[in-house]
Amino acid sequence: MVLQRNLLLAAFAVALLAPLVLRDEYLMHIGVLVVFSIMLATSFNLMVGYVGEFPLGHTAFLGIGAYTAALGASTFGLPFAANLVLACLFSAAFGFVMGAVTLRLRGPFFVIITLCFAEVLRIVANNWVGLTNGPMGIAGIPKPAFLAGLSMLDQKVGFYYLGLGLAALCVYAAYRYVNSNLGRAAVSVRENRFVAQSVGIWPFYIGLLTFVIAAAMAGMAGAFYAHYVSFVGPEVFGFSFMISMIIMVLLGGKGTLVGPVIGPVIVVLLEEYLRDFKELRLSLFGLIVIAVVLFMPQGLAGPLARRRERAGAAKA
Repeated sequence: MVLQRNLLLAAFAVALLAPLVLRDEYLMHIGVLVVFSIMLATSFNLMVGYVGEFPLGHTAFLGIGAYTAALGASTFGLPFAANLVLACLFSAAFGFVMGAVTLRLRGPFFVIITLCFAEVLRIVANNWVGLTNGPMGIAGIPKPAFLAGLSMLDQKVGFYYLGLGLAALCVYAAYRYVNSNLGRAAVSVRENRFVAQSVGIWPFYIGLLTFVIAAAMAGMAGAFYAHYVSFVGPEVFGFSFMISMIIMVLLGGKGTLVGPVIGPVIVVLLEEYLRDFKELRLSLFGLIVIAVVLFMPQGLAGPLARRRERAGAAKA
């Protein structure tokens, strides 16, 4: 854990200095996508890596956060900070409702029902024209006030630092979660829920709390995304974001703190540099996932996890 913490601090220091060297709009755009993806991957990893559940409808919270921020800014004229808080609260509330229903199910039933929740929200966003503007989406979402009037490059640098701060907040929350009684109980449930129950741990309660935390993080990412791209449509509930999250977490290493940081960097860079392959790009990502699952089931951060296990065994 100490090694992972030091690596995260080193990565944060490098990320802080990056805009001073990379004074380019395109590179700053990639940087913004990376920090946005870190928020998503970190939230998804809490459920997959620590609770051991696979919510295939995790994009529901991203979409709720994005639409909350879009409506708050466009319809009610709320500032970015208020939209961010509301996005977290609405996503967490929906996470509580969704978790209360789905976490009573096990295995494929949980996966399918969570996916259905996200699909229902996509259909609602696509057809409730009076609220969401239907397939046309909500456009013209204003930038945060402190970025107004800046040049395009400075705006991207501002969004990068804003996203970096939010991503650091998510990673820190995940770090505190992992090192808390809640995180240790979640790992116990992941390893063997029946043994966990025998020592007084309630798997449903642990899973629900983690679900709410992960939903709030994803909602925060959605609000940031909405203000950055200035547009939100029904596709924010789509499966493409879900595929990206899965690849990021599996590639980086689920159940680790470093994995959801490594994975987004690699995936975002690959997505950008494989754009020329168009439809073939998804096939290439599929092959990457297959290779990771077969040859590196613990992801690129797997050696760190094994080192931690060996250190724990040595202390014991």
